Formats: sequence, C-alpha cells, structure tokens
Amino acid sequence: MSTALSTFTPLFSLGRLGSQTRGFSILRRAPIVVRFTSPVKLRASSTAAIDTATVEISADKEVSTGGNVLACPICYQQLICSSGTGLTVESVQGTKLICNTCKKTYFGNEAYLDLTIASGTKEYVVSMPPATELFRTPLISFLYERGWRQNFGLGGYPGPEKEFEMAKDYLLPVLGGIIVDASCGSGLFSRLFAKSGLFSLVVALDYSEAMLQQCYEFINADKGFHADKGFPKEGLILVRADISRLPFVSSSVDAVHAGAALHCWPSPSLAVAEISRVLRPGGVFVATTVIVDGPFAVQPFTTTFREYLAQFVGSRVFLSEGELKDLCKTCGLVGFSCVRNRRFVMISATKPS
Repeated sequence: MSTALSTFTPLFSLGRLGSQTRGFSILRRAPIVVRFTSPVKLRASSTAAIDTATVEISADKEVSTGGNVLACPICYQQLICSSGTGLTVESVQGTKLICNTCKKTYFGNEAYLDLTIASGTKEYVVSMPPATELFRTPLISFLYERGWRQNFGLGGYPGPEKEFEMAKDYLLPVLGGIIVDASCGSGLFSRLFAKSGLFSLVVALDYSEAMLQQCYEFINADKGFHADKGFPKEGLILVRADISRLPFVSSSVDAVHAGAALHCWPSPSLAVAEISRVLRPGGVFVATTVIVDGPFAVQPFTTTFREYLAQFVGSRVFLSEGELKDLCKTCGLVGFSCVRNRRFVMISATKPS
C-alpha cells in the first residue's frame, strides 16, 4: 500500500412487527440482564476486547428480541422461511426465503443469505462504483484485518476496542434488541456485538461477497468464550444486501451500526433514509466516518473534488459535523450527537418515538 493511498484512504475507501409468523415472535417486553464472567478477545490482527463488567438492561421500551425481520428488497414484504425455524450462521446454507408478493425466492449459501435485488440472476450483471467494487475483491477482503484496518489510526480512529465501547454507550437504550452491522466488511464489529451478548440478534450485512466469506472464516476460526464451546453463532446471521435497499421490514430493528462506512456509500442520503425506514421508533443509528475540514474545506477545490469522487469513484467527502447532522435530519432522524478525534468522528441519531 503506497503512502499516498494510506494517507487518503479515510476519504474514500476505509469502510467500508408485534406479530407471529411461522414460529417467529417479533416483539416482546421483558427485562434482560446480561453478565460477562470472562474476557473475550478477537482472533484477528486488530485485536479488541469486550468489557467484562456486568451490564443490566432495563427494557422499559419495546425492543425486538427475535423474529423474522427479513424482507424482500423489492417490495419490503416479510419473507417466509422455508424451514419455518430461526436462522443462524450455521443454518443459512440451503435456506429458501420466499416473497409471496413478488413470487421470488432468495437463497442462502454456506456463509450468507443473498438478499440483493439481483439475487439469482443468470445474465444480468449489476455494476457498482469503483469504491464499492474495490471491497468485493478477495485481496482487499483478506487484507482488511491484516494491516488495512490498522491504518485507520492515521485519520484519528481510536481503534476497534475503543470504538466498540463508544458505540456501546450510544446503544444503551436498545440493548437486548436486534442490531444490523451495516457494511460490516470482514465482520470485526459484528463479531464483537455477537460475543458481547448484548443483542438478541446481530445481522452482519455487506454488499461484498468476499468480505462476507472472510467474516464467515473468522467466525469459524474464533473459539469465542470457551475453547470447547466455540463462537456463539446462534445470535448471528450474515446477509448480502445493498445499503440503499435494505432487506428488512419497516420499523423492525433496534439499532444500525456502520463502522468506517458512511463515506464509502454511493449515496449516503439514500442509505440513511433506508436506515431510518428499518429502525423502529426509538431505534438508534451509530456510525463512524471522517471529516475533512480545516484547510481542506476551502472552496472551490472541495466542490470539484467531491463531485469527482461522487461521480467517478462512488465515495463522499464530509466537510463538517453540520453536514452530517443535516444528513440525519433530512432522513428523519433526531437527537444528533457526535464525538471528534482529529478527522475521525462518531455520530449517533435516533428514530423519533
């Protein structure tokens, strides 16, 4: 990786209902207590640990504690699972998800469920912007946690362990519910969320087949809490999907996390609007990205540069915290807050109750 690429990577290529159906219970009210008795460490080059302190979760508000929240990305109607049972990392292979409205069937392979619109096409090929295609390559997927992610510190990223703790503080109101780790890459944070036990279901979601395969391999190599028990796979599924066409029932998930991904989305407004749609009232959106302010925000350079990136690369350069706040507001999210560390910023916003 060249010095120039490492320096500018943060700009454009870092990241990356109350009912029952076929045995799926969707919403419950119940106090949940999660306890940790031993430290958990990631088996990846960018090591991170989960705090071992006892966490008590008060479920004063409704949270989604399980259920089939998956929907057809075409019509957004709830998908029916052919097996009639809950889905886990180990059970997706051979699974069929059926849309009774579109009469389309979606399939799962060894690693993940493919819930993209073009899933199952034989001749039609979807072309994505270069920034998106870059992360579909096996090489970048392999390198992501083997050196690539460590370069994020150049932009002020505090590191996976600290970022996880920061995100957890924002997510306190929805602990015990369902979280989507959007643009999860090789699953660094998806695995942390799953092993923490803080959520009833973790959905590791990415458009890259190679990233999801790498995530699956990390999960199988991770021994989890105990060597004899392995990784806790029952509360985690991997889903391939387009961030601008999320395959979830409206108002069905409690939280969406997007680590180092917001600037990589071809259209952040479409993506955040989708996130707003799938969040339940009171649901939380947490994301990290970079802000290029100071001398880099001088016009007209930034206008031309940003237009070039958006049109030809498929990435976005954010110039201020106000721009991110405006993005959340225009997409129906409120209560914006953020934390800065040089170029790095973590933002949070909430779906109105």
